[in-house]
Amino acid sequence: MVDSIKKTAVIGSGVMGSQIAAHLANAGFEVVLMDIVPDGASDPNQLAKGALDRMKTMDPAPFMHRDFVKRVTPANLHDDLKQLGEADWIIEAVIENPAIKSDLYKKIDGARKKGSIISSNTSTIPLDTLTRNQSEAFARDFLITHFFNPPRYMRLLELVAGPKTDPAHIKLMREVCDVKLGKGVVDAKDTPGFIANRIGTYWMEAAVLVAIDLGLTVEEADAVLSKPVNMPKTGVFGLIDLVGLDLMPLIAKSFLATLPKDDAYRVLHRDVPLFQKMIADGYTGRKGKGGFYRLNREGGGKVKEAVNLTDGSYRKASESKLPQLEIAGKNLRLLCEGKDKISQYAWRVLRDGLSYAASLVPQIAENIIAVDQAMCLGYNWGDGPFQLLDRLGADWFAARLKAEGKPVPPLLEKAAGKGFYTVRDGRMH
Repeated sequence: MVDSIKKTAVIGSGVMGSQIAAHLANAGFEVVLMDIVPDGASDPNQLAKGALDRMKTMDPAPFMHRDFVKRVTPANLHDDLKQLGEADWIIEAVIENPAIKSDLYKKIDGARKKGSIISSNTSTIPLDTLTRNQSEAFARDFLITHFFNPPRYMRLLELVAGPKTDPAHIKLMREVCDVKLGKGVVDAKDTPGFIANRIGTYWMEAAVLVAIDLGLTVEEADAVLSKPVNMPKTGVFGLIDLVGLDLMPLIAKSFLATLPKDDAYRVLHRDVPLFQKMIADGYTGRKGKGGFYRLNREGGGKVKEAVNLTDGSYRKASESKLPQLEIAGKNLRLLCEGKDKISQYAWRVLRDGLSYAASLVPQIAENIIAVDQAMCLGYNWGDGPFQLLDRLGADWFAARLKAEGKPVPPLLEKAAGKGFYTVRDGRMH
């Protein structure tokens, strides 16, 4: 068994794999970056080399210094499997296909040294599925290390271990990812989407669908779900533009295939024809021709435009100076108590999203601290779900759920009269 990490290997040189390799190099590790050999390739290492070349000019930069690229050695799975025998930690970051991963794991298991740690960067496939049909030794040395994109800059790393994972490996990974890689390591349970994406995906879909149902513009929705709730200024539509609208149906497909039959996401989810058309037309966000927002450069200008959620046309984006937000200020409850559509929007998204988060503990994490940390570190929320519930007041929130005939999660009932956190001596407990 390895007791320290010196040499590493990353298999898969796509967006995540290559940038994980870069961040390992930033931390001083030697890295082998491997990928397949494309048909007809003149250079068997062309995928890994191409990824390294692209990262030299990317903004924001994956490497902290241009010389750190020398710490990464390009390689391929056909000729260089033997190099895995020198690695203390092997990270798999290939396509989210269980069959492809299973075949790869058997190759890794046959080439690695005894006791080396193997982890997957999967965000959708349960650890139990990944270790099925693998050797006992593989299961003992395997865990999930889910980095968030971009790996250099996003602090969250969700750590998922299985019942057979060696506890010493778990301890070492926590230390390495925290101290060497600078991550906020959060222990997650082996459930679909783990913590941040399970809650974040539900939150984004709720925010989008409620905006459509209430007839809000994308600017109005983003104005509400940003500074007033202590979340990033992108809001929800701006966030989807950032991560890519085309990812949303892929995540939905995975969730619908793996979530429990009674999960609230199944009730919430519905396909939106406009979004399907936007994806088909290449309007997937910043990486495409635009998304919910775009820059119109006709005539040499640069005009920010926003999509009309009713017909898909674009118009000049407006700055939403909403009086409801000005009046409420930092008083989130006051914002939710209004009768207008802006207040209804704030309440309905908070109601559904926070109820969902409260219903998932301890299913997805041991405690509320892990959930709040995951959302703050992974989605840049200023307050986690349970901190938001304390801002609103657990009693008030539960009473309003009851008045609307909505179920009250047991965890919320337990917080009645005291909240989720207490502050003593200036410290949160």
